[in-house]
This record gives sequence, C-alpha cells and structure tokens, in this order.
Amino acid sequence: MRRSLAGRIWPNATAVILTVVFVFPVYWMFSTAFKVRGDILSDTPVWFPTSPTLENFRTAINADHFWTLVRNSFVVTVGAVLLSLFVAMLAAFALARIKFKGRRGFVLLFMIAQMAPWEVMVIAIYLIARDSDMLNQLLPLTLFYTMMVLPLTVLTLRGFIAAVPKDLEEAAMVDGASRMQAFIKVIFPLLAPGLMSTSLFGFITAWNEFPLVLILNKDAEAQTLPLWLSSFQTAFGDDWGATMAAASLFAIPVLVVFLVLQRKVTGGLTAGAVKG
Repeated sequence: MRRSLAGRIWPNATAVILTVVFVFPVYWMFSTAFKVRGDILSDTPVWFPTSPTLENFRTAINADHFWTLVRNSFVVTVGAVLLSLFVAMLAAFALARIKFKGRRGFVLLFMIAQMAPWEVMVIAIYLIARDSDMLNQLLPLTLFYTMMVLPLTVLTLRGFIAAVPKDLEEAAMVDGASRMQAFIKVIFPLLAPGLMSTSLFGFITAWNEFPLVLILNKDAEAQTLPLWLSSFQTAFGDDWGATMAAASLFAIPVLVVFLVLQRKVTGGLTAGAVKG
C-alpha cells in the first residue's frame, strides 16, 4: 500500500509543480496588465491588483497601427492555416491511398522538411520575395507560413486517412459515389480531430512567427503583431503595465483557439502519430 501511495503521489506532485511553473508567468503577465504603476514598481511583490485598471490596455490599443496589424496577423494566419489544410488533405490522401513509386521517399522528405530550421532559409526567402517584387506584402508571408506548417499537417492527416478502413470508401463508390464524393462524405467527417490539432499548430506557428516578417515587411502598416510587440516594448520601455497589456492582447487569440479546440487536440496528435 505504501508503494502504491508513493506511486500516486509523485506523479501528481510533479504535475502540480510543472503546472505552477508554466502557468505562473502567464498569470503574472495578465495580472500585471491590470495593475497600477505603484503596484508594478513596488519593492514587495503584489500578487493581486489592488486597484485594477484598464488604462494599460487603452495605451496598448491606442498605439500606432495596432488595429491594422491585428488585421494583418489574422489575414496571414487564417490564410496560411486554411491553405495548408486544403493542400495537406489532397497530399495526405495521395500518400495514404494511392500506391506509387517513391511514396516512402516523399514521406521522408516531409519529415526532413519538418525538422529543418526555417531561419537558415531567411536570406533565400528574402531574395525570392525581392526578385518577385513582393516585399511589404501579406501574400508572401501567407505562402511561406503555409510552407512552414504544411509538413506536419500532411503527416498528421495521412495517419488519419490511413486509419479509415478502405471498405467504407469502396462501399460508397459501389453505391455510385465518385472518389471525390467518397472522400468528402466518408473520409472528411472522420478527419475532424486531425484537422483541429493541425489547425492549432498552424495557428500558433503563423501567429508567433517573427524572423520572416522582420526581413520581408519593413513598412509599419505591412507588419504583424509579433514585430509590433517588440517595437512596443522598445517605445514604452519602462511602462511595464502597458507592455504586459500588449503581450496579453497578443496571447488572447491563441488561448481562445486552444480552449475551443483543446478537446480534440490531444487525441488528434496522438492518433495521427501512431496510425498509418
């Protein structure tokens, strides 16, 4: 019984410690955003805002180009996620259902592309965008963000498609459905967990991306929120309340997307990883 009790205590204690370590910085960021300047600069830590204020959020929202950059971030992020899902579903279906020479090599290439650091390609990407006269535009950012999230999306969806019995698809085709109709009506509804998990991964990756937009988009109105957050901290260096408010506003969309999709995320990632 002692061994059984110890076996239950240490995993739970470890989970509690890790939760505190990871959650506390997020709590401190949000709580600081509501604090007045005196609480922030106090010699003793102020764990809860004594006089909650929204002034820090007003300062962040009224910063130059804030709403323009919010629009830019959503455009490139949502565009990259939707485009990657569309391309990945077609590619994953081909890799899971169609037998052709070199299929294993394609899968290996996707794995290598996923492991490769994109930062080493920034110079090449800049030259492509410059020679195509596409600097300071949102389209190249959307396309390059799509390339970033595409390999994992393809691999994950391939696992889900491979896990769907072929008999279901063949039965639909026997009943008169085309291959495309069988995919839409039989396979696509079963891909919901994989689509949600890869959507979350793609959203976080594109939303947080910094080096590419720093290199490609120099105009203030063509940038995205990660670059704005960096310049905001520089402009409001000692205004930690406004800086934490800006960081909170930047983090809220990711938290909302995660809370909406979190039920399917874990199952989607694990199922896609072990099947196929």
